[in-house]
Amino acid sequence: MTISDAVRTYLRHKPYMLEALDNGIVNTSALARVLQLRLRLKNYQAVKASIRRFAETRGKVKQGIEERALSVLKDNRITLLDGISVIISSRKLEIENDAEVKIDSYHVYLTRKVVLARSKARIVESIVKVHEGCSAVIIYSDTKLEGVSGVIAFLTSILAEQGINIVELISCYTETIIVVNRVDALRSYQTISELTR
Repeated sequence: MTISDAVRTYLRHKPYMLEALDNGIVNTSALARVLQLRLRLKNYQAVKASIRRFAETRGKVKQGIEERALSVLKDNRITLLDGISVIISSRKLEIENDAEVKIDSYHVYLTRKVVLARSKARIVESIVKVHEGCSAVIIYSDTKLEGVSGVIAFLTSILAEQGINIVELISCYTETIIVVNRVDALRSYQTISELTR
């Protein structure tokens, strides 16, 4: 493996370093010294040059991903659904729900809190986890959503930068459902809404 390959491989797995590189706020000399030690590389100048080349290439790629993501998100319709509960169950439940997904041996349901309150007594033995006090931001996209890489990653990174935790995320065909804690609902809606203008 070349020095350049080793540096690229290492940096690709460090999202915060990538973000700092993307924003041009990294002292490449200091980073080169750190990587030289961590990767046990001898040629400091080669490490530093590899970091600079990687940052330049990555900047062009990231700009392309953002442009593609924004072009898909432009003019999307967005809905905010409040009073959502997320139920994770060990078996299929017969309850009214807004979304149902089976993943491996778990069933995930998005349901309204009133449905959970009515049904909790009869389903309690099957419940693995419940997230109450949630809201869902539902994004209705064009069919080209499925063919463009990075759109969901772009959305989740934007929310993460705002300090918003995603409780659940479901993306299917043209609809993307992002479930957040109710306290983050309006900020999530506003953040995503600004991307679609």
